[in-house]
Amino acid sequence: MESIDFSQPARQSSKGILVIFALNTFKFIRRYFVLFLALGLSLSKSESPSFLSTTSLILIALGVFVLIFVLAILKYLNFKFHLDNDQFYLSSGIINKDMTIIPKSKIQNIHIKQNFIQQIINVVSLTIETAGDDKAEIEINALSHSVALNLKKQLFISRPISDNGLGDEPVQSALFFKASMKRLLLEGISENHIKSFLIIVSFVFGLYNEFENYLQDLGISDHFQTSVNIESGSILNLLLANVFIIVFAILGSMLFSVINTFISNFNLEVIENDNTIEINKGLFNKLSLILVPVKIQNIIIKTNRLKQYFGLHTLSIKQAMVNKKQQKNFKIVALEKHQVMHLVQKVFTRYADVDSYEKPEFYYIRLLTFRSILVGAFVNALAFFIFGNYFWLINIIIIPWIVLFVHFTYKKASYQITDEYLTVNTGFIDRVRNISELKKIQSVQIKQSIFQKRNEIASIHIATASDKVKILCVKDQNAKAILDYLLFKVESQDRD
Repeated sequence: MESIDFSQPARQSSKGILVIFALNTFKFIRRYFVLFLALGLSLSKSESPSFLSTTSLILIALGVFVLIFVLAILKYLNFKFHLDNDQFYLSSGIINKDMTIIPKSKIQNIHIKQNFIQQIINVVSLTIETAGDDKAEIEINALSHSVALNLKKQLFISRPISDNGLGDEPVQSALFFKASMKRLLLEGISENHIKSFLIIVSFVFGLYNEFENYLQDLGISDHFQTSVNIESGSILNLLLANVFIIVFAILGSMLFSVINTFISNFNLEVIENDNTIEINKGLFNKLSLILVPVKIQNIIIKTNRLKQYFGLHTLSIKQAMVNKKQQKNFKIVALEKHQVMHLVQKVFTRYADVDSYEKPEFYYIRLLTFRSILVGAFVNALAFFIFGNYFWLINIIIIPWIVLFVHFTYKKASYQITDEYLTVNTGFIDRVRNISELKKIQSVQIKQSIFQKRNEIASIHIATASDKVKILCVKDQNAKAILDYLLFKVESQDRD
């Protein structure tokens, strides 16, 4: 790949006008979607003001799109970037002109993305992130793939570029892992479907609240109440209805998980370079992400019983990043156990998985039981208003759920502190392992409630630049000893 000179201010591809226009149009429609839908329903029932005719609405819509297109052109013309020594410069703005300067050493990550529109017109976007703001500092919306790769490579070089190329030795790359369609299907099936179920329920209730009056006009609510009459039905009919709802919810959640897994991780590849790890994935939004081990704060390994049966593990990477949404993309699914450990040891070279883990005190079981009973009482109260005198039937599910939750949550809770690493295991359905380097810990706190203090129990809250972990319910004296040890290890480190 030939080196490209980025020393002179340059614009992105002219196709960027279309990308900026499409993105701004999408944001505008998403922001005012409910308003447009309500207006459309009003027109269908002839309840809109007389001056809002179909012709006038079309003219208003055309005027809005023309304005968005003009703004896209102005934004494109005023968007210029270049490299100067070890700094990246960006000038932007339509009325207020901004100049952003980012030292290469402060760059946390560089992502190459390609959404559906960019795939059609054959361009990619390049996002540059640091750890200094609540959003990505720079996003270049339209570059050719070769230009984006070249710019990304030069941004990761901290010394001047030589005449014969990029100033570095050729990078050795090898395809380490590629997820097959079968493994992605198994990954979707074995996901924790509770999260998917909650997303679906939130979406349905959100739509119902927005269009409740319109649904009442159509008589959908009355028709549903007639079909499912709780008062006149027997206990058996009620149970059958609940079983049907549960089965339907499980199948819907499973389908949602499978589709989401395929879309997010389509054509997932992990490429191992000399000093970095590259992740490529995505169907409608193609992503190319670079992981630099020195900037990684935490590694999270996740699996569950069903995933273990299929030989599936998920590896998530935590960095000091500003874009929390982008952080979710630093996840590699469908890995085998030996592949997970290989990647862990590439990032944390001295990490060794030993079996000597410490458990929380018995007080943790009491705490979990108390919290579960509170949740169960709330669900019973909610069921009373929904099902009336049959509300107690919900406890057929709740009581076993509480017992299983307390048992497995305590069983999976443990921690380990070695000379260089902190490992914390948690989970109920999933088994989650959080690994962090002691030298990257930024704060350690001991916290106690009045009940914990009476029982000489404390919890330790540990934070890095990207994540927080907790060691829950240990003896007061042990908590203080752990605090002193962690602070000593942080302060005595002589490495960067």
